[in-house]
Amino acid sequence: MSNRHSMRTLKIMVTFAAISTVGAHRPTVSATGQVPAPTSAQYVADQVLAFEREIEAAVVRGDVAFVDAASAPTSTFTPGDAWTTGGAPLRVDNRADWMATVAKAPYASRVLDSVRTEVHGDVVITYGRYVARFKEAAPGRRQFTVWYERVYAMRDGKWQYLSHRTVHGPTYEKD
Repeated sequence: MSNRHSMRTLKIMVTFAAISTVGAHRPTVSATGQVPAPTSAQYVADQVLAFEREIEAAVVRGDVAFVDAASAPTSTFTPGDAWTTGGAPLRVDNRADWMATVAKAPYASRVLDSVRTEVHGDVVITYGRYVARFKEAAPGRRQFTVWYERVYAMRDGKWQYLSHRTVHGPTYEKD
């Protein structure tokens, strides 16, 4: 075999090896053979953001069972931003109030946008925007955006939704 052929074969093998490992995650295994649970802030943030997207999808479906199981018994949902300018909130929903809204399945869509996280161990704060569209509403009141802040906590090995607070909005868009 020629030197030139060997070099080309070696390059192909190295390229294949590099391609096959791109994106592969190989956790470190301890001496006991156990793989430690990922605890990096980015891993935790990714978990909570995925959980938040699942909750949004469940709200659109009207899936009360999912949203109820995902929510802490003391969860609150504060819509509207009048409180940010010194006024009273439009309302503050407790868990039962929020489940009643979810049960009505009023949304055609709720899409998260520009979401960021703050990881504080087993507590995570998310903040960002969602764009929502009602299934039925008066003209000029169908689609809107809301900027929000939410709090999640790890309890009994799973994430729980503790609080939603609208910090700006809703801002309605023309149909």
